Amino acid sequence: MKFLKDFDVKGKKVLVRCDFNVPLDSSGNITDDFRIKQTLPTIKYLIENSAKIILMSHLGEPKGKADKKLSLVPVAKKLSELLGIEIKMASDCVGGGVKKIVDSLNEKEIVMLENLRFHKEETENNEEFSKQLAELGDIYINDAFGVCHRRHASVVGVARILPSGAGLLLENEVKVLSKVLDNPERPLAVVIGGVKIESKLGMIKEFAKIADNVLIGGKIAETILIVKGICVGREMPDKSVMDEVSKIELTSPKIHLPIDAVISANLAGDVYVKESALGKARRDELMLDIGPETVNIFSTILSEAKTIVWAGPMGMFENDKFANGTKRIAEVITKNGGAYKIAGGGDTVSAIEKFNLADNFDFVSSGGGAMLAFLGKEKLPGIEALK
Repeated sequence: MKFLKDFDVKGKKVLVRCDFNVPLDSSGNITDDFRIKQTLPTIKYLIENSAKIILMSHLGEPKGKADKKLSLVPVAKKLSELLGIEIKMASDCVGGGVKKIVDSLNEKEIVMLENLRFHKEETENNEEFSKQLAELGDIYINDAFGVCHRRHASVVGVARILPSGAGLLLENEVKVLSKVLDNPERPLAVVIGGVKIESKLGMIKEFAKIADNVLIGGKIAETILIVKGICVGREMPDKSVMDEVSKIELTSPKIHLPIDAVISANLAGDVYVKESALGKARRDELMLDIGPETVNIFSTILSEAKTIVWAGPMGMFENDKFANGTKRIAEVITKNGGAYKIAGGGDTVSAIEKFNLADNFDFVSSGGGAMLAFLGKEKLPGIEALK
């Protein structure tokens, strides 16, 4: 694989795939610019080395149709503020008008293309659409680790047409996450939580082999406990999930599941909130956070770890009534000064920012699904396309 610094970019039109899929409020204002800031080193390098810079990204799920609410105009404005220079905004991402703007670029100038997913051909990895995008640049740089698990035109198609390489963000993501898989300082502890077990089964299975401890919380833990028969009377997951869970050696001393939970009659927690052993929770009660005994067990393990990977909250942290487990685990991780600490995934990042702990992690991954796929040792199409 080639990297950004392997190319002579002076005077060249460099087409950069970014991940500017940022959250917006109802007024169209960016509520979290983390992903924009993550790409700044690559953009600044290109400016310093006199490239002509074309940025492209998706935003949301417009399903192949133009949607003003999902325009990248707010991203261009934010990026302009962060860099202190003008960012030109194209009205589309392909076509004669766009090519005209790109061809008129001077060195060190930047143009932002409009949302790639306004065209259904993007997610279809359409060959002709890939060619139209590729015509805009001399060099292609992928700096969007967060979409590397997607087989899309701007991720895979363009990379196979133009001379291609990884941007500084993507290079760093691969370097850090590879070290966790191949040569971590031990003990290695992995915290896995959240809701969607399907996206994290690969990661659980992989770390069950190589980690010293795997701590599982959130809805994912509940699903596993249902399959194990500990949480009885609850809805069983899909057969495919049950089959995959059954392949995990859950009796391994490496794997740690909750022994108690914070439960309630509803998500608001306005009827009652109480702590309970898992086996005593009624089938109609919701398990919305890990309990204090589980927090203590997890905390002891994490305080002794030398490498920690955290992917997914321990409960519904958005509601303060069910935030304690996630907050306590986050605090224990960040207070372990002798450990290399990695966090990733949208909900995980939201949690550590809510608790003002983002600066206490050594590395925060810009990718959610991509990080999970990488750590599950899946081949990511966006990375394979650069090889």
